[in-house]
Amino acid sequence: MFGGLLPENVSSFGGDIDSVFRLILYVVGFFFIVAEILLVYFAVHYRRSRSRHAVYSRGEKAREAAWVLVPAAIVLMFDLGIDAAGHRAWALVKQNPPRGEVEVLVTAKQFNWNFTYPDKSGKLDSSNSVTLENELHVPAGKVVRIVLTSEDVIHSFWVPNFRLKQDVVPGRKIVAWFKVARPGTYEIACSELCGFGHYSMRGEVIVHTEAEYARWRAEKSVGGGATR
Repeated sequence: MFGGLLPENVSSFGGDIDSVFRLILYVVGFFFIVAEILLVYFAVHYRRSRSRHAVYSRGEKAREAAWVLVPAAIVLMFDLGIDAAGHRAWALVKQNPPRGEVEVLVTAKQFNWNFTYPDKSGKLDSSNSVTLENELHVPAGKVVRIVLTSEDVIHSFWVPNFRLKQDVVPGRKIVAWFKVARPGTYEIACSELCGFGHYSMRGEVIVHTEAEYARWRAEKSVGGGATR
């Protein structure tokens, strides 16, 4: 249904997010079509005529009130269904994250992303931590836990192929996660207007196989403290 409309999903929870999109599209699309058909029908059937005169109705009778109350109840029922589906997806992504197997500190600033990897002892703030600009390297099939913070203004970390979008707020450390099944290179964008260079705040998630990622980490660990 969404072929060509949304980027290809490659994350473990992307299907749950897409199912909410589909549900909203089907419900809203159905009522839109019904409303347009009724609008055209009433416009034609009750068009201006000398033989017909408008009648004012107060809507006080039960039968008249039902024309408003019954559709309202139906719409409410569908709305509650959308809320329930959205809550399940929200709980999966935000409330019950799995334990991270890889951890990366993401620091946003005008206008790039810094990705800091822990040293061999697992510390993110040591002199041997490795920091890269606009390149996030992760292994496929592993739960990646990212800790997001900002040095200046509000940014928003968005990876369309992962269905992952999280605001990054100065003074706070916000945790997000993802798990990607297939190696590849995927775009990172800032989806929050953050200044004159907002358009250029782009990066890449490079998903390796486990063996490739292990080799990459071993190479980056040599010498430590690398930044580029």
